[in-house]
Amino acid sequence: STLARDLVARLRADGVPATHLDSDGFHHVREHRRRRVDDPARGYYEDAYDLEALAERVLVPLGPGGDGVHATRVHDLDTDEVITDEAATAGPGAVVVFDCTFLQRGALRELWDLVVWLEVDREIALARGVARDAASLGGEDAARAAYESRYMAACDLYLAEERPAERADVVVGYDDPSAPVLLRDASSR
Repeated sequence: STLARDLVARLRADGVPATHLDSDGFHHVREHRRRRVDDPARGYYEDAYDLEALAERVLVPLGPGGDGVHATRVHDLDTDEVITDEAATAGPGAVVVFDCTFLQRGALRELWDLVVWLEVDREIALARGVARDAASLGGEDAARAAYESRYMAACDLYLAEERPAERADVVVGYDDPSAPVLLRDASSR
């Protein structure tokens, strides 16, 4: 999210119409997200995000032949309400930056114009997640347990099944957000 916000700010400063959408607005309702209690990693990986709504209500309208009118979110994570009426219009030449953990899954892959993968050491990513979410998940130990069993475990599934770094157009080393390293750019694809 930090890089996405910074990128949008830079694009706007350069006069490019740009907006940032974040995956927190594209979750399924809590009951759907938490239905697989026996396998929390697989449940998070397959059930957390409403990827169909993302495709139908954002990527298709923003793609070739689309009218540019797209949902800004389909779910409120805090209230668990489904959102049906929040939309924006992206005009010609607009750039929409979307940040999401599993954005290269299945049919979504064909709908992106450009994919940037942030390569981060697993332990660094785990520490960032725990630090960010400790308060909301019941403390550092509870957050670490949740990340190990659900969130990072789901990311491991994604890495194994989709090979996102290999498929991305751009790969950025992001162990240190203050010093990102370009590992592969789109011109090398």
